[in-house]
Amino acid sequence: MAAFESMSTWIDEHLAGPMARVAEQRHLRAIRDGIVSTLPLIIVSSFLMVIAFAYNQMPADWALAAWLKANAVKILLPYRMSMYILSLYACFGIGYSLGRSYKVDGLMSGLLSVMAMLLTIVPVMMPDLDDAINAALAASPLADAGFPDAMTAVNGAYVMNMNYLGTGQLFVAIIAAFAAVEIYRLCVQHRLTIKMPAQVPEAVSNSFAALIPTAIVFFLFSAVCIWGGFNIHDFITALIMPLVSGVDTLGAALVVVFLEMLFWFFGIHGSSVVYSIARPLWLVLLDENAAAYAAGTALPHVVSEPFFQWFVQIGGSGCTISLAILLLFASRSKYGKMMGKATIVPAVFNINEPLMFGVPLVLNPTMMIPLILVPVVNVLISYLCLSVGLVGRFVGAIVPWTLPGPVGAFLACGGDWRAAVLSVVLIAIGVAIYYPFFRAWEKQVIAEEKADEAEAA
Repeated sequence: MAAFESMSTWIDEHLAGPMARVAEQRHLRAIRDGIVSTLPLIIVSSFLMVIAFAYNQMPADWALAAWLKANAVKILLPYRMSMYILSLYACFGIGYSLGRSYKVDGLMSGLLSVMAMLLTIVPVMMPDLDDAINAALAASPLADAGFPDAMTAVNGAYVMNMNYLGTGQLFVAIIAAFAAVEIYRLCVQHRLTIKMPAQVPEAVSNSFAALIPTAIVFFLFSAVCIWGGFNIHDFITALIMPLVSGVDTLGAALVVVFLEMLFWFFGIHGSSVVYSIARPLWLVLLDENAAAYAAGTALPHVVSEPFFQWFVQIGGSGCTISLAILLLFASRSKYGKMMGKATIVPAVFNINEPLMFGVPLVLNPTMMIPLILVPVVNVLISYLCLSVGLVGRFVGAIVPWTLPGPVGAFLACGGDWRAAVLSVVLIAIGVAIYYPFFRAWEKQVIAEEKADEAEAA
């Protein structure tokens, strides 16, 4: 206990403060807020992935299965206009959040960020289709795939590569948002703006105040990316590919979950700290799985945010639904029984703050080992099952995090019933690991209750 007290004191004095400051650093917070703000789009559009490929779970001779298979591409079009340009939405959110943190106009910060992001992409003008080209397209082997119609739709128009707006380009979105807002902020702070009379409406005044920073952002990004020909997307992709590959490993998953739970134990919101850094990389992996699923090829990646959400941290960080089950069905103390009744429903829907701070699990040396060990064991088992194909991998669909664990796992893995079974098995394993520590904690609670009763008598 003395060693624990010393370690706790050291962590509190040397680590808790810096980690809390890291979590609240304005740029990291802007990334976190910007990406989180896209979650409604991700969740709603992800259901189309489940619907479009539901025919995989049906007998092939069903009329509904045949219709879904024939119309899967059309069903997924709204999905492509959300998930496939997610970086654009995130860029606005990041710029807005960062601008608000600097106390400059959030709306203008978001708009400047989006403009900067779009100016990193060079549009291309499609040629006008004459009779000779139309004849060549009609005779092309791609004619049956609708290529002539696609070319006609963009005849003489400017087109833009949407791949440069997908989740694989989140880092470009972050850079564009940071650069645009920092330029805007510096101009405002150094009064490099056009100031309007006080009688002018605020919206108009803000627009004129942003003219000079807009011009700087506009010409800077145009000069570098459009006139200068610097493809920042390819450059950043080449830089981060080793990181993306490294995240999708068992070692990286273990490091992530260990740090997350260690922070949680000392009262630091571990998910906010660790996920803020890892989430952009996880989204790239998830996007590649979604593309492979849509193409009908093997899913390349095991680790991504749904991996932790549905197989590791079931019921909340620490897989605490297992502890809630013990409290509800095995507790002998008054406090434990009360906690079981109060926490089981929130735990089913992945809300575990009542357990974290009610048992408590935070700074509770009796519960430190299972709090960290259960997620680590879950990572090992889940990674093995998904790697060897015992359970299907995540198809790119983001389902609401408040769904019960087995249901969320079932949907996130494209309707694979084995994912739901694995979730239930992991919860049961968590119960077994928590049990001896739960009993030790209960002895302390029962002793305190008896002492209180004796004192009251």
